Amino acid sequence: MRGSGRSGCSSAGGMATVYLAEDLKHGREVALKVLRPELAATMGPERFFREIHVAARLQHPHILPLHDSGNAEGFLYFVMPYVAGESLRQRLERVGELPINDVVRILTEVVDALAHSHEQGVVHRDIKPDNVMLSGRHALVTDFGVAKAVTEAGGRNSVTTVGVALGTPTYMAPEQATADPLLDHRVDIYAVGILAYERLTGRPPFAGLSPQQMLVAQVTQTPEPVRVHRGACPPELEAIIARCLAKRPADR
Repeated sequence: MRGSGRSGCSSAGGMATVYLAEDLKHGREVALKVLRPELAATMGPERFFREIHVAARLQHPHILPLHDSGNAEGFLYFVMPYVAGESLRQRLERVGELPINDVVRILTEVVDALAHSHEQGVVHRDIKPDNVMLSGRHALVTDFGVAKAVTEAGGRNSVTTVGVALGTPTYMAPEQATADPLLDHRVDIYAVGILAYERLTGRPPFAGLSPQQMLVAQVTQTPEPVRVHRGACPPELEAIIARCLAKRPADR
């Protein structure tokens, strides 16, 4: 495998630098994600590969599969298909709020992918627009397993000092913000609620805050109803989003 002339970094605060590379064996373009050195040093290859191997067993039409992973002179990396599309983050930045039917379709596919992973005992922990790729009309969820490995290796301080994983503060569930060690699939449900809110209104429920303020808001503040910002949102959809955003995991 070799890097192509085109390469690009992940979004600010991401866990990895992403390169567009060529798989010489199979003659295809792939996304080569190299973990940031400070994360690789904290995590260690054993923990990284343990979580990556679990995630690699996921097989679902809306989960971007893992092609390969490895350790190149201390640089931990994993390889995924190159998606000739854009991320949900890029779509939001390009067009702002999305049509309600498109939001429902995308969320349905994301939730279906998460339901499969949860059945396999895999919790994503970092659902956000950057980790949902759009290929044609379909959504693909990426980076399963990576957030869990970083979280367990780095602990709560990684959120504010490195900018990753307990999750990304904007999309973190209250129990992630308070460093609850017993996280389960309901953190992904909360993140889907944030994702839906942002797709419909063009903004997350808590905006313009520092990472530390965001953590506090996730625990203590109730978001404004979606229809305050998007009056056309059906009441049933608004109710589903509100349930996803319940502070107590048992209420989601």
